[in-house]
Amino acid sequence: MKQRHKTKVFEILSGLNRAKWRTALKGVLSGLVAGLLVALFRWGMEFGTDQAIRLYALLRQHPWAIAVWLPAAVAAGLIIARLIRYEPMASGSGIPQVEGMVVHGLKIKSFSVLAVRFAAGILSSFFGLSLGREGPCIQIGAAGSQAIAKKTSNNKIEENYLITAGAAAGLSAAFSAPLSGVMFALEEVHRSFSGLLLITATTASLTSDVVATLVFGLTPILSFTQTPQLPASLYFWLLPLGVVSGVFGSLMNKSLLGFLKLYNKLPEKLRPVTALLIALLFGLFLPQVLGGGRELIQSAEVVQSGVLLLTALLFGKLLFTCTSFGSGIPGGIFLPILSVGALSGSVFGLIASKFGLPAEYISDFAVCGMAGALSSSVKAPVTSILLTAEMTGSLVHLFPVAACSFIALFVSDLLKVSPIYEELLAIMMNESDASVKNSKPGGILEIPVELGSSIAGKRIGEIELPQGILIAGIHRGESDIVPNGTTLIKTGDYLVVISSEYSFKHVNQKMRDLCRGG
Repeated sequence: MKQRHKTKVFEILSGLNRAKWRTALKGVLSGLVAGLLVALFRWGMEFGTDQAIRLYALLRQHPWAIAVWLPAAVAAGLIIARLIRYEPMASGSGIPQVEGMVVHGLKIKSFSVLAVRFAAGILSSFFGLSLGREGPCIQIGAAGSQAIAKKTSNNKIEENYLITAGAAAGLSAAFSAPLSGVMFALEEVHRSFSGLLLITATTASLTSDVVATLVFGLTPILSFTQTPQLPASLYFWLLPLGVVSGVFGSLMNKSLLGFLKLYNKLPEKLRPVTALLIALLFGLFLPQVLGGGRELIQSAEVVQSGVLLLTALLFGKLLFTCTSFGSGIPGGIFLPILSVGALSGSVFGLIASKFGLPAEYISDFAVCGMAGALSSSVKAPVTSILLTAEMTGSLVHLFPVAACSFIALFVSDLLKVSPIYEELLAIMMNESDASVKNSKPGGILEIPVELGSSIAGKRIGEIELPQGILIAGIHRGESDIVPNGTTLIKTGDYLVVISSEYSFKHVNQKMRDLCRGG
């Protein structure tokens, strides 16, 4: 029985290795589908947010119209609540759901997720909620790729590769940043690396970027133009800047989770209604914080406002994001986190200018603050650095951005802040645990052996594997090995694990504990 499983795994690995360009072509198809879906979603969200800004301006001029707006908001909130109840996996960011699919084998209905994402996401955009579209775009790309994988793949490993590639394509099309899409998918979603995965994610990401470019043009969603190179003589400012951005990224995490708990005390159908009613207050009195935050980031770069106004925008954006996201309305936090970081950097830069910092470098502080907040909140520093480089269109800020990102990451670790998407994934898995437990036992999993792991340097016969779990194959470089009890496990190996008794989630967790570095 075990030998038959080993033979099957070897055939799968050899097939993947021989057909890597065929898998790459599937990545192109995933990127094409993701690009088209995300472009449509981006257009709908942008149109809705533009209309919301105009609508709130009209309400400020004609307060009597609020009497018409209120019942419309209540009706929209109830519709959104009904859609979320129909497909809970389409609520919130979308990134934890994709991680659940890849890491825990979470079952998601692709077409119903896509339908609710589009309907509820675009409907909510007409009320100007402080939600980004990047997280939803990542799930849209992954859901589209999952549908392709169901038709073209015959094993779980390739399906996971294509889901990850779809996630990369989704972020690439959302930001017009293909390298960041690839790195985010590897660093945050899949949490491991292999040559075949890299090829698949890269082809998907580049293809979706081409589609987005044809639709929206060459200008990225965030385009910085007034950021001179920070002189080395001013690098000492990066330490306090990294601390500030790290604190605000950590504060964002704590606040988001706190508002999730507050909203859980309300009936489900009233949560979206409450968020839409709160949006009226911000739309009337602080309209700059409406939408994901692209305009805020650009204003933070130019720095035409004083410290007091920027501080009000900073805390207003943070609070509005929490009240919007905590309701469970489909929408992301990626762009709001970036906007909070950019504002914190600008506020710190304005204060630093009173102590000798030349004013022309405040825009650099906004860029570094943006990367620092994202790094401390998501704990994906390489993605933060790459994304900033792609948005500025230059590598001259690489050291300041990298330094700020890692200082902010260190601050969040000192504050014992967990990655936001990891926290959201844990909450989601607890709520959906029954669907995972009831999934059929058995499956196949590929997992890397990290440096410092407890099994690196041991022979398979020396490893105490949980009963019912079998290491059936090893992918080492370009070689595929069918192991036996004397086979030595090396750092960098990819273990192919099978089980006929446990669920994908159980096997994945057990093997990650064994293979994770110390």
